Amino acid sequence: MKLKVATDISKINKKKWPDFVYRHPNGNIYQTPEMYEVYKNTKNYEPIFLAVVNEDNEISGTLLAVIQREYKGPIGNLTARSIIWGGPLVKNGDAQVLDLILSEYDKIARRRAIYSQFRNLWDMQKFKDVFDNLGYYYEDHLNILINLMKSEDLLLKQMHSTRRKQIRRALRRGVTVKEFESIGNINKIYSILSEVYARAKLPLADKSLFNSAFKILNSKKMIKCFGAFNNKELIGVRCVLAYKNTLYDWYAGSLKKYLDKYPNDLLPWEVFKWGKENGYTIFDFGGAGKSNKPYGVRNYKKKFGGQMVNYGRYEKVLKPLSMQIGKLGFKIYRKIK
Repeated sequence: MKLKVATDISKINKKKWPDFVYRHPNGNIYQTPEMYEVYKNTKNYEPIFLAVVNEDNEISGTLLAVIQREYKGPIGNLTARSIIWGGPLVKNGDAQVLDLILSEYDKIARRRAIYSQFRNLWDMQKFKDVFDNLGYYYEDHLNILINLMKSEDLLLKQMHSTRRKQIRRALRRGVTVKEFESIGNINKIYSILSEVYARAKLPLADKSLFNSAFKILNSKKMIKCFGAFNNKELIGVRCVLAYKNTLYDWYAGSLKKYLDKYPNDLLPWEVFKWGKENGYTIFDFGGAGKSNKPYGVRNYKKKFGGQMVNYGRYEKVLKPLSMQIGKLGFKIYRKIK
């Protein structure tokens, strides 16, 4: 049966897309219609969606990407990158479908972004030839997965002893963790994240990302935000995305002046426990950097135990000159910060 790539989202069956993602063995929150809506309602974000369909409009492959810019206009174009988390999703691992959807995606992305990056959430090595033929290069990139099916005692035991001590210290010093229920807390959450990203000299997504995520995902129980409190003052936050059996670490950080209360140690532990109590089996800790380069975030995450995996990334530079200018601009940005 003849296959074609559909790029007009209005022509995609609104029930078949979420069903396809949910039933796919590697289906994840980053490839859902809900995340498309989140990106569409975020300043300086532009979602791209493609689906491979047959003559009966049955889906055999999907891809959701997001173009991210730091600014609008010509300057923003120098920061435009296309990021794909956990995609594409292809039925039965069909390489022909993968080639079809990637080829069409490339035509769109090269007009809008300076580079394209696939951040793999599972082992994509069997598709390496398809990516290679389309000019993508593979690089190692680590991730850490926490098995929430283990008992609380075992989860604690597999942590580094320092991490266990700091969790106990946080509790002794009166730190408590509560779940945020309403969008009214977004300003407080964003304020803390802004301080964290400023310390790291990294740009933070616009607040509209968090507003749209909470408005669209919260009612479907696809996002959870937790706050660490010292007395009644919010000192740290952790937001996770939730889909099927997995919690995805999304954004997190704590105020510098309260780091001696260890909110960054207590918050993940409380999220692990919440996940276990609510039927989740995996906590995806997110990126842990490249194995051959020192990375402080990896050292922090490793001390919670878990399994280190290397699913890697596929990347392709679409506009080499713009890429070089963008890198120079980012270096200047960090110096100014």
